[in-house]
Amino acid sequence: MAQTNINIRMDEDLKREFDSLCNELGLTMTAAFNIFAKTVVRQHKIPFEISLNVPNTETIAAIGEVQEMKRK
Repeated sequence: MAQTNINIRMDEDLKREFDSLCNELGLTMTAAFNIFAKTVVRQHKIPFEISLNVPNTETIAAIGEVQEMKRK
């Protein structure tokens, strides 16, 4: 199978952290990206949720308060 190169731009700190985690997992960053790409192709979707509806800490606390009040 022929190989090709991809250039990806990312924050230096993120790259360093990602590389470190990959090393801990026994992977190279290339292997990790290949796993991601193969999973996307196989599943025909991004293999994790991407959402803007993630509540912040204050909202989570407010939801918890409301749920607690409902229980009383």
